[in-house]
Amino acid sequence: MRHELRVFESVEDLARAGASYIYDLSREGTSGGPFSLALSGGRTPWRMLQELTTLEVTWDDTVIFQVDERVAAEGSDERNLTHLQSFLDATKVRVDAMDVNNVDLEGAAQRYASGLPDRLDLVHLGLGPDGHCASLVPHDPVLEVTDRLVALTNPYQNTRRMTFTYPAIARADRLLWLVSGSDKREALAKLLDGDRSIPAGRVEAGHSLIMADRTAVPL
Repeated sequence: MRHELRVFESVEDLARAGASYIYDLSREGTSGGPFSLALSGGRTPWRMLQELTTLEVTWDDTVIFQVDERVAAEGSDERNLTHLQSFLDATKVRVDAMDVNNVDLEGAAQRYASGLPDRLDLVHLGLGPDGHCASLVPHDPVLEVTDRLVALTNPYQNTRRMTFTYPAIARADRLLWLVSGSDKREALAKLLDGDRSIPAGRVEAGHSLIMADRTAVPL
């Protein structure tokens, strides 16, 4: 798919731009129901979330979904939810959390999928140096899952994940990629070229905007 690219001089500028983009979309309204925002894990979006809390988002008309989550103990620093809550708890926004502590993880993934709306207003994705996005990582069987919206991965960096599959991401009206750091340069070049050899290159959605800091942009 084609991507729009916007480049920023610093990670601070990137964070502010990402927050402003989310805020503007939330103000435009939705096709019905609350503004649905799906957030990926990783460190890159933390500054953006911090910036977002300074804006007058209509939090009581917003619902946040998790794009992916590590199978780790509640409150663990490894959990994306832990960091989401640290930034967003004061807003009282509804966060629909993945139930990764359930003994029946497959059943929990199915239940999470059943709660997803038919369309998502915005899905945020990161980009790993290996070209992964969400927890769709190279060589994992989850890349071939087409009959489920949410699935479990094999261990990645010693931890299993629950993640959106490609069909779930394809429900997005808009994608926002946040990419930072020189270690992402090769992966970003492949993403911009539509290289399907990396997991991120196989993503499809209505509209795709990549926001990157200068260090991540291919030379």
